[in-house]
Amino acid sequence: MSYILVLYYSRYGSVKKMAQHVARGIESVPGIEAMVRTVPPVSPVIEASAPAIPESGAPYVTLDELKNCAGLALGSPTRFGNMAAPMKYFIDSTSGLWLSGDLVNKPAAVFSATASLHGGQETTLLSMMLPLMHLGFMMLGIPYTEPDLNTTTTGGTPYGATHVTGTDGKKPLSDEEQRLCFAMGKRLAEVALKLS
Repeated sequence: MSYILVLYYSRYGSVKKMAQHVARGIESVPGIEAMVRTVPPVSPVIEASAPAIPESGAPYVTLDELKNCAGLALGSPTRFGNMAAPMKYFIDSTSGLWLSGDLVNKPAAVFSATASLHGGQETTLLSMMLPLMHLGFMMLGIPYTEPDLNTTTTGGTPYGATHVTGTDGKKPLSDEEQRLCFAMGKRLAEVALKLS
């Protein structure tokens, strides 16, 4: 069965929770499934190394899993208006897939979380789109036919799903944020099936 790769990095758990809602949206569409994966942290200490398998949560992604996906949902917390270094580090390792063209014409969507409403959500989503466009992905957003996009006072943008965590990082996903994650995953799965 075809799968959508839900690939995320989450330091404190908010983006991981978003990934779970995106995956539920994908799996609401018959004929396709979600494969949830993460990337290892990046250490400023050269001697530091992470275990080959994470102690908990989703397994680390492989380039083959990215190559063979029918579509991609990419999630990262915001770091100064950009994606987190571990996600960028993984994306920088995809040159072989760029050269081979294996990702061309696959749909992709992006999601992110920030501590504050104006903490760089949209710039992070846009910065995540740039390398995906170079890799040949077709970018999907969230259309304004989703009612929550017009009424949310928490996260949610037409560029992708977002979440406002609060300065302590503990604010749960609002109902609107959950529905927008789900809707984005569902749309991604529907488009992937149409393209396959």
